[in-house]
Amino acid sequence: MHYRPLGRTGIKVSPYALGAMMFGVPKFGNPDHDDSIRIIHKALDAGINLVDTADVYGDSEIVVGKALKGRRDRVVLATKFSRALGDDPNQQGTSRRWIMTAVENSLRRLQTDYLDVYQIHRLDPDTDIEETLSALSDLVHSGKVRVIGSSNTPISDLVEAHWVAERRGLHRFRTEQPPYSILNRSIESEILPLAQRYGMGVLVWGPMAQGMLTGRVRKGQETDSHRAPIFKVFRDERRLDAVEQLIALADAAGLSMPHMAMAFTISHPGVSSAILGARTMEQLEDLLSGLDVVLTDDVLDRIDEIVPPGSDVGTLDQAYVPPAMQLTELRRRPLNNRCAI
Repeated sequence: MHYRPLGRTGIKVSPYALGAMMFGVPKFGNPDHDDSIRIIHKALDAGINLVDTADVYGDSEIVVGKALKGRRDRVVLATKFSRALGDDPNQQGTSRRWIMTAVENSLRRLQTDYLDVYQIHRLDPDTDIEETLSALSDLVHSGKVRVIGSSNTPISDLVEAHWVAERRGLHRFRTEQPPYSILNRSIESEILPLAQRYGMGVLVWGPMAQGMLTGRVRKGQETDSHRAPIFKVFRDERRLDAVEQLIALADAAGLSMPHMAMAFTISHPGVSSAILGARTMEQLEDLLSGLDVVLTDDVLDRIDEIVPPGSDVGTLDQAYVPPAMQLTELRRRPLNNRCAI
């Protein structure tokens, strides 16, 4: 395993990270704690040293905590907070009040006294970024958190957060976790260059494009993917057309689709690690067998022709949508304050 720098934090991480979103999760995940622990151990034994989870992923933190007993010191442990855990409006977001509670809850579930990377799952438009960075800085000073990071963050918000941190003498985001795959390359235009400029580590999620780059999702065929019923992207003709071209390219290059997809994400110099979300031991073993795959310039050039650099083919169902695009009241003046025409 060849380890890479996590930006300029001084931390070294494996090019593949293990995403724990599926562990301890019923229906679409792996609800078996013991089986999930075996999968985590297999990944660690293979040299993967970065495990990423979140407080909102069912029992994931509990499973990871069990799996890391006796191995904690050799693992770069990352988790996330801010998404709603219930209907209590104060058990979500990025206020100091919730951050101080959320971190203690995660530490308890993970059975550890510190987190290597503590990330905001989604920015909270109702909380001043200075309030959030101040609370996170206190966690770093206390030793409970080593590095703070963001996830799914628009470029303008990242720049503002860096400016506030510098202006107020606070810790800045040292990592970002955006979506990235052959089908979704928009971060290449601004996010990755900014991360390289400011020494941020980048942990990309979704390298399989929600399962569309496994090779099992084909145009004109029914898919047996457990995700198919819930994801609209599986019916996006543009994505399906691109997948067909990518399957032909992988075949011509003598590669499996998953191996080509994972190798693509870690070929960008701005990417520190790509998060693989194996649900079963079989899936993990298949992905691990492609760790040494390196794409040639010819293959990368052909990928650029199919999906141009910096572009997306369709939109991920899980993509971050800014509040101004979700809430109509942020785009329309009140009726009594509109100019008549």
